[in-house]
Order: sequence, then structure tokens, then C-alpha cells
Amino acid sequence: MTSISGLSSADWRARLSAEAAAAPASGIAQVMRHGFGRSGIIPLWVGEGDQPTPAFLCEAAAAALARGETFYMPQAGLTELRGALGAYHDRLYGGLFGAPFRAERFFATGSGMQAIQIAIRLTAGAGDEVIVPTPAWPNFAAAVGVAGAVARQVPLHFASTGWHMDLDDIERSIGPRTRALFLNSPSNPTGWTASEAELGAILDLCRRHGLWIIADEVYSRFTYDMALRSTPSLHSVVAADDRVLFVNTFSKNWAMTGWRIGWIEAPEALGPAVENLIQYATSGVAVFMQRAAALALNQGEVALAALMERARAGRDIVTGALARLPGIDFAPPGAFYLFFRVDGVSDSTAFASALIREADVGLAPGSAFGLGGEGFFRLCFARDPNDLRAACGGFADWMAARSPA
Repeated sequence: MTSISGLSSADWRARLSAEAAAAPASGIAQVMRHGFGRSGIIPLWVGEGDQPTPAFLCEAAAAALARGETFYMPQAGLTELRGALGAYHDRLYGGLFGAPFRAERFFATGSGMQAIQIAIRLTAGAGDEVIVPTPAWPNFAAAVGVAGAVARQVPLHFASTGWHMDLDDIERSIGPRTRALFLNSPSNPTGWTASEAELGAILDLCRRHGLWIIADEVYSRFTYDMALRSTPSLHSVVAADDRVLFVNTFSKNWAMTGWRIGWIEAPEALGPAVENLIQYATSGVAVFMQRAAALALNQGEVALAALMERARAGRDIVTGALARLPGIDFAPPGAFYLFFRVDGVSDSTAFASALIREADVGLAPGSAFGLGGEGFFRLCFARDPNDLRAACGGFADWMAARSPA
């Protein structure tokens, strides 16, 4: 293709930095494009629910704007928000290192994605390696590559009883340039959730090798054990001198995906470095967004519980429906995803595209999630129960029509 300037797309790409040119296209977005503009599509492909942000949070943001809070603020974030993050973590984990969480450990970021990018910049540079257990959200590995480092993918092991991380596999992947391990628990897309004992063993491994852990606990509140407020966290086993960075977001717990606000938690001594990286990227998060985020932490448990109940009902619908289908295999789901395998599928992108065209059901192809994902599909069940039932019914009919008589 030739542009107006006369240069082809390939010519323009040749002028890019190596990191930008090598940045992969999203396999999820590739399939979603097949559904753009289609009426009647049931979109279960993206990592968000279908509920809008609770009104009281929108009202808090609007009130901040009405007060004229439209100016620069410190890069680390509002004191109110950082304090609310500390108190929120105290309620979940009962403190850290035998004392309350200090506000100085928390930094507001322009989305969880920016928190991930900052964590990578803090721990790895050009030519370094970051271990990424897969299947994994593709942005993890892509962000490593854009930073000039190398994502070393290590597949998890699948069984119908659950996914499993083999620490021997992880250890064999460690080399002289390995700087960090990306740990996402509960996992997007597999739902794998590390126990506290597993987290301790992973931490010990990283201690022995001097590795950082970038801990993505975005889905930690999505626990389906009614007796627990969160899934197991590295907060329960980490020591003061451990190399651990936590990345998180307001997107999932409070239906704020479009707001693009998250946080990074780091040792206080790293504060100047974190603030510099925020300064040189976005120069901070809009004040009105921070006001709403602080309110979500302080008063958002009822809203979060409603989203959790919706996800719990959705989980029961999709697991019950798909368990009855021949050739479908999956482990108990976590986060708000079902990651299921369809026997005989060797091209999940083509399969997902055909499913959209012929059955109006949108799923994310497992190939988009790296090694170990081919043949699987991710379904987001934090959706309207009627839509989930219709999607499962349409999928079942479509599969039956494809099967030989």
C-alpha cells in the first residue's frame, strides 16, 4: 500500500525504532474486528463487564470538575488517594511488615497498563529478560518487548482439575540476563490462582536468583469462596527487602475500565524513580479521576459485591452449559473468565472468526495469549445472564451443526 506521501507502509515501518516496529498486533483485536458493526453480536471477548461505573463515582468526578480541580497535581497522586489505598490494603491484609500500610508505598498511574510499563522500566532494560508464564494477557509480553527487553514465555500445565505452574520450568528458564518474573494471580485468561504456599515458593525462587516479581493482582477480589475477601496475595508472605512491585487498577472492581486509572505499589525508597517515570510519561493522573478512585476505595464495597455476584452467577451459567457439550474441556475458572479447550481446534483465530460470522458469539482466541493457548478460547462471564445463556445456546447449536452426523 502506498500512502499520500508516496512511501509504502513498509517504507514507513522501516523508519521506526526496532521496538515499535516489532510490537505485535493484538490477537484479540484481530478477531474483534470481525464483529465491528454487526448487529446481534454477543461480545464476550474483552476483559470487562457490561455494567457502567456506579453513579456515585461519576458524581464525585463531576463535583471535582465543578470545583475547578483541573490543574496539575503531584506525580505520585493525591494524598487522599494514596492514603485510601493504604487503608484499603490494611482492610484486606491486616497491614504489612507488622504495621499499617504506608501511603508512601502507593503511586497513582494512568491505568494498570501504565503501572505495568513502569514496573518493567524499573526492573529490566534493553536485552534483559522477563519471565512471563503463559497463557497470559498479551499486553504483558508486548510491554516487555516495547521496553527493549525480551519476554521469556514459560507455559503453565493444563489439566481439567486446574492449571499448574511448575517451578522447575521457571528455574530452567532463568539465565544471566533474567531480571524479573511476571506473576498474574488470579490469571487472565486461565483463572489459575496461586495458593499462599505456592506464592511463598515462587518468592523463595526469586530470592535465590535475585529476581524482581511484578505482581499483577488485578483480579484478587474475584474470589468465589464466600468466606474470603480476596485470593491469596504476596502481601502475606513478602518481607521488607524483597524485590516485589505490585500493579493494579480500578477497572475491574468498580467498573471503571474506560477511566484509565490504576496504581503501582513499590518500596518507598523507589518513590523518586517511580515519580520520574510518571512525569516523563503522563505527568500524573487527572484530579477528578483520583477523587472518584479514592471514593471507590472508601465506599465501594457494596458496588464491588454486586459485580462479584453478577460474575458468580455468570460463572455458574457458562460452566453448567459448556460442561454438557462433548469435546469441551476446562479447569475451574478464576477472575471472571472461562478458558476452555475445544477438541480438534488447531487455529483458534479462524475458529473464533467463523463463530462470529455464523453464530454471532464473540470469544477471544487462545492463540492470542501465547504459548499453551492454541485450541483454547477465553469467555468473559461478567455479563448479563440472558446474554450468557443465549451465547452458550448459540455456541452449542453451532458446534452441533459442525459435527459429523
